[in-house]
Amino acid sequence: MNSASDVTAADGCVTRMVDPEKVAMVTAALPAPESIAELAQVFGLLADPGRLRVITALLEGGEMCVCDIAASCGASESAVSHALRLLRAGRVVRVRRAGRMAYYRLDDSHVRMLLDLALTHFGHQEEAR
Repeated sequence: MNSASDVTAADGCVTRMVDPEKVAMVTAALPAPESIAELAQVFGLLADPGRLRVITALLEGGEMCVCDIAASCGASESAVSHALRLLRAGRVVRVRRAGRMAYYRLDDSHVRMLLDLALTHFGHQEEAR
């Protein structure tokens, strides 16, 4: 991210001219404020390294219990349970109960696609370096 001293003319408008047609098209295409807020919440959930490890474990392992997730992530069961509680509330993961056991998995294919794309994006950046 650039600091204020790193800002150049290329970062802003040298001559302020607004294209009303483009602005109208973009404004009409923007999601509703409620959708933006929900999206920000999901990205906030993904921004925590511990929760991201849990999500990535589920991406790789499919349906897993808390014990297996904790062992895979090198985290405590308590920390994983807390992360899963937040991820469930954000509809990132879902739970299936079988007796006294609870098995977690990614909520749907959209979450899987989002993670796959992000991992591919950062893998691509590493290859370019």
